[in-house]
Amino acid sequence: MSAYRPIQTLNPTLVNQIAAGEVIERPASVLKELIENSIDAQASQIDIRLDGGGIRRISVTDNGHGISKEDLPLALKTHATSKICSLEELEQVDSMGFRGEALASIASVSYLHLSSRTENSKHAWAITASNQAPEPAHGSVGTRIEVRALFDKVPARRKFLRTERTEYGHCLQTLRRIALAYPNIHFRLTHNDRITANWPVNEFHQRVRDVLGEDFIQQCALVDNEHENIKLFGCIIRPEFASTKKSPQYLYVNGRFVRDYRLQHAIRQAYSDVLHGDRQPTFLLFLYIDPKEVDVNVHPAKHEVRFRNDGAVYRFVLDTLSSTLAKQQPNTYSSNADTSLTKPIPTSYAKTQQQSAWRNHLPPQQTSFDQQWKKLYEPLEYNQQAPLKEQINAPNLGATTTGLANQTTGTGLNQKENFPLGIAIAQLHGIYILSQTEKGLLLIDMHAAHERIVYERLKKSYEQESLASQELLVPVVMQIEEKEVGLIEEHLDQLKALGLKISLSGPQLINIRAIPAMLGQSDVEMMMRQVLKELADIGKVQLVQEQIHHILATMACHGSIRANRALTIEEMNALLRDMEQTERAGLCNHGRPTWHFWHLNDLDKLFLRGQ
Repeated sequence: MSAYRPIQTLNPTLVNQIAAGEVIERPASVLKELIENSIDAQASQIDIRLDGGGIRRISVTDNGHGISKEDLPLALKTHATSKICSLEELEQVDSMGFRGEALASIASVSYLHLSSRTENSKHAWAITASNQAPEPAHGSVGTRIEVRALFDKVPARRKFLRTERTEYGHCLQTLRRIALAYPNIHFRLTHNDRITANWPVNEFHQRVRDVLGEDFIQQCALVDNEHENIKLFGCIIRPEFASTKKSPQYLYVNGRFVRDYRLQHAIRQAYSDVLHGDRQPTFLLFLYIDPKEVDVNVHPAKHEVRFRNDGAVYRFVLDTLSSTLAKQQPNTYSSNADTSLTKPIPTSYAKTQQQSAWRNHLPPQQTSFDQQWKKLYEPLEYNQQAPLKEQINAPNLGATTTGLANQTTGTGLNQKENFPLGIAIAQLHGIYILSQTEKGLLLIDMHAAHERIVYERLKKSYEQESLASQELLVPVVMQIEEKEVGLIEEHLDQLKALGLKISLSGPQLINIRAIPAMLGQSDVEMMMRQVLKELADIGKVQLVQEQIHHILATMACHGSIRANRALTIEEMNALLRDMEQTERAGLCNHGRPTWHFWHLNDLDKLFLRGQ
């Protein structure tokens, strides 16, 4: 190679192969691009055929509006698209594709055949990568694209492919991700001449059941919240069902599957004090937002997005999921009760055409709630009526609690509709409370339950009061990078609200003069480094909040009733009543369950009653 080469224009085929390196990683990448084109063509049925895991052949046939004879040659040209035509449209993309480079990239690393027919055409027209002059072909209205011998033209890329079985698994996972977002489309997948997936048009809940299984439905809770131009719906795992295994995690923005670090951080944060050990959250979440507020032109594969106001989106997702988890209470009425979504997942949020324009791109067939979901699971409702007449003094239970004197007789159940957790009848081994409910028996871990009660009260008290600062005797001087100085200036008010008093003493020097009083024993410099990292990554300081919550959790743990402390019946009942009115009472601060329920049917089976 000579030391100097003149600048020259690259061969179009080489340009497309370079682009293919960004867009086409494996057969699943090809399948994703072809299916997204079919969705943009408003297809209601998409048939996929794979041979050899997609390495030998990928065929996608749809019944969309098709491509006219005149437009066919342009379909394989780089940056030729029908999705956008101006900067204004690029800034508010509402289609799955828009870059106009996928087909050209695929054609450069495979043998591609494209045939299509519009409604006004008497027959289909076909082109290939080597012959882009349209020729008459047979076919119904829609488009069929066949890709053969992927990467045969680029042997160096082909050697990075895995086994046929592995590549097929990636293709199936890609199809699952898309099918979940579009229940209004019939998807059928055939691999090596065997149908392996067939998901007809259906209600959203049925599509979820078909793709992810019955257990997913049974173990999840509904998420449904809307504020101005942003909407979040879907379902998340109930904490008691979370597993340490790799769990399904599906996150969509405007119908597009994405991997967004900030949103995933918000989801993990919502679960921060309800998951035990290294258990992972499972979720299927759809975020809809005005296309003007989100930039999808970040990466050629379109897996990444940026939000105009990512801080607001982060808080909306975190607050919505935290609120949803706070309302979840284990169902004590039946051991076989569905713990699925507490109400139907809506399949549409487009109320009127006159409402915000961002709604226009929501998936079709979303016009009403599916009534069948109402039959799946009736949530446990707590009847929190006026306080009962008498109160008991329950020392070490965190507060004076509504008592039950004159409300119970022995172990009988009076006003049982007010007491979902039943009436305490005994204390077992100084650790557990045995409670009788209308439908069975409950066993409660009194320390775990009281720990959650105290923790939630401490959090509320902390949130209602301004965060006190502790002035440092000697300010901590830190040297930081210039970009970090900009972060501090931008988020100075947020830092001050958290009790951090910071001033600039030079181009790259800061003085930390005060920190939150509750974190007085912290390593100030290390904490500040982490704060700056969080500001750079997610635009929000979570470290201070997490550390404070950790301290509150420790205080709650040490301030809760301990094992082998004898409780009176009145004290046990007071604890049960507090649990009924406490968010997340089904789990302690460490994610351990606080109770277990046996239905009368289960007890009858133990003794063969009625058999």
